[in-house]
Amino acid sequence: MMRRTALVQRVALWLAVVGFCLPQAAIAAPPSAKKAPVVVDVALRDGGVLVGQVVHAKGYPLAKVPVVLRSGDQQLALGKTDAAGLFAFRGLRSGVYQVAAAKGQHTYRLWSQKAAPPSAKPGALIVVGKDTVRGQRAARTFRNMMANPWVIGGIIAVAVAVPVAIHNADSSS
Repeated sequence: MMRRTALVQRVALWLAVVGFCLPQAAIAAPPSAKKAPVVVDVALRDGGVLVGQVVHAKGYPLAKVPVVLRSGDQQLALGKTDAAGLFAFRGLRSGVYQVAAAKGQHTYRLWSQKAAPPSAKPGALIVVGKDTVRGQRAARTFRNMMANPWVIGGIIAVAVAVPVAIHNADSSS
């Protein structure tokens, strides 16, 4: 009877150790697929002018890229970038707008110069190209692996089998 109690205690200890070793992200629910768009505050220039630039992820400007200005589902204006990747839309009022260029869409909250918060940017910056994410692959791979029920079952099986094997080895000698 005492040996069984000791075995149960060892199993509970191993399960606790495994539980502490697992990061919270591995056992948490995955994030929802749809994320709210990031809204950037931008101060309009005199005359309600929105100025922006389209650049590649490597830093060079993109010339002659079509740029679309939308409000909701309605297209308000269409333009192209110049040789420096710059674009401008005139006659805009404060509000939330979407700017789409080169496979990218960004949401901006436009403010008049007088009403703009101190954190408002002087213009829109659209970066296109491959997104750079460093140091995320290993964590994502581990999280995906830990979401697999076979992996979790294997960890639990090892957590139970090792103390049993240790117990059996001790009792046979």
